[in-house]
Amino acid sequence: MPHPIRFGANYVPPAGWFYSWLDPSPDATRRDFEDLAGIGLDHVRVFPIWPWIQPNRTLIRQRGIDDLLRLIDVAAEFDLSVAVDLLQGHLSSFDFLPSWVLTWHERSLFTDPAVRDGIAAYADRLTRAVAGRDNVFAVTLGNEVNNLYPANPTTPEASARWAAELIDVVRAAAPHLLSLHSLYDATWYDPDHPFHPADNVDLGDLTTVHSWVFNGVSAIDGPLGPATVTHADYLVELAAATSLDPARPVWLQEVGVPRPDVPEADASAFVRGMLDTVTANPALWGVTWWCSHDLDRALADFPEREYDLGLFTVDHRAKPAAKELAAVIKERRRTAVNRPALVCDVDLRSAPERRAEVAPGSAFHTEWVRLRQAGPLAVVAADRAADTGYLTARGINTVLAQA
Repeated sequence: MPHPIRFGANYVPPAGWFYSWLDPSPDATRRDFEDLAGIGLDHVRVFPIWPWIQPNRTLIRQRGIDDLLRLIDVAAEFDLSVAVDLLQGHLSSFDFLPSWVLTWHERSLFTDPAVRDGIAAYADRLTRAVAGRDNVFAVTLGNEVNNLYPANPTTPEASARWAAELIDVVRAAAPHLLSLHSLYDATWYDPDHPFHPADNVDLGDLTTVHSWVFNGVSAIDGPLGPATVTHADYLVELAAATSLDPARPVWLQEVGVPRPDVPEADASAFVRGMLDTVTANPALWGVTWWCSHDLDRALADFPEREYDLGLFTVDHRAKPAAKELAAVIKERRRTAVNRPALVCDVDLRSAPERRAEVAPGSAFHTEWVRLRQAGPLAVVAADRAADTGYLTARGINTVLAQA
């Protein structure tokens, strides 16, 4: 039987945003988690701020770890399981990096041996601490760590080695937890990006994808057009087609309703259309919404779209996206379906310089969107198509076969 789809939220505290880690309130967290459990979510992804726990390369603050453990315990009160991100890192257009990698000590997170050793000590300590909580199920290296490039120079080889070494640290510290690598979609679409698709699908126990239609997709056909509402499913398909393991699950770890790309009046229809497409995908492990709560407009200097991405307002009112998500959770039951497939002759593993050929608006993407309107549509790598009976024609296009 297919596994049930997990539904959760990336936790953004409405009172003080992530600055609330400086002065955490368990009661405020309870109010927030009550919102999320009330619409049927089963997990949260949380983001302790790295430099506030490790302000010096050889100083890891136990009080910061204890604050995280208290939050995890509050989640357990609402039957919410927890995924912990280690390196924050990049959050809502701000980067939080410790002073020991900045100013006079400026050195790359990805290539400097001393920095790598400091991060490894932090990853080991934090992972061992959270591993003792029964409701923790995953540890991710960080939130979209490839957003920390180019400020932190790296190469494809160094990026892959950095992530692989840290995944090993997390696995050694907590072999029973999922260990994950999180990258935003430049890894799929930018030909020159030094984090490659193979890193995303080879490293860690699940593949994670982050689907944001402000990356140019919504400009193709508007907020409710087929390219826009199927973008999450398209990323899941690219990930599944690139993996050497056909059974490797894909976690849609971030997806949201960004304005002005999706106006408020279209939010419910977007949520419904996007979830109807992506939840039909057998590779999908789960959906985690960005984000739980809106950002207080008393806080300055965020990009405009960051203020209104929450399922709930800062005063805990459920927004249209939250109500539609709750409705989908109640009715969604995964069922097995036969899917035709589109064969892709761009080998994202061995030819990452060809990533533009699958980016939004490319010929391949346009053909996939056109065919996807008729129902679920797989993507299969050309080198595996012959083994499974797929027939290719005209390069990227196919004679459709059943997946």
